[in-house]
Amino acid sequence: MKKIGFILIVLGSLAASYAAVQDTREISWKIFVPLVVLAALGVVIVRSQTKAAAEHADTVQSNIDDIERSLSSLAAKVTQLNREKETINTYDMRHKIDEMLLDDLDTFTEARETISVRYGLNAYADVMSHFAAGERYLNRVWSCSADGYIDEVNIYIAKAEFQFNSTLKQFQALRTSE
Repeated sequence: MKKIGFILIVLGSLAASYAAVQDTREISWKIFVPLVVLAALGVVIVRSQTKAAAEHADTVQSNIDDIERSLSSLAAKVTQLNREKETINTYDMRHKIDEMLLDDLDTFTEARETISVRYGLNAYADVMSHFAAGERYLNRVWSCSADGYIDEVNIYIAKAEFQFNSTLKQFQALRTSE
């Protein structure tokens, strides 16, 4: 059903775009509006299917476990990078981030919406505010590493460590409150 939704989005959008450019002075609304509605219907189908899958009990528990595992790993690995920052060549820090952290970041990102399903939107916002800050700091470390700014690499890896450890603590507090 989700594939049908994606097909409706693509076909509706492409056809509506084509209909919109047929006449440079005037849009044929009788054709354009139904095609946009078709694309919107596809969005509704995809979102409802995604939500239904995210709310399935087995998926929720699996995602919660994945979130905790990825956050624990991220916190430990960023702490390790911060501890070893003096021995890592500044230009190599971005490669270390890519090697060590991308899988855990991806795992968390794929499962993160489950936090709102299980614990509510306020809990999701609390966890995500720390996670997003940590991710921004990691991006800053990566960019500074590429440019060779050693002082900023050292400053922002420490900030990323704090944020990821805060994210882990926040999430673990949610789990213990169940």
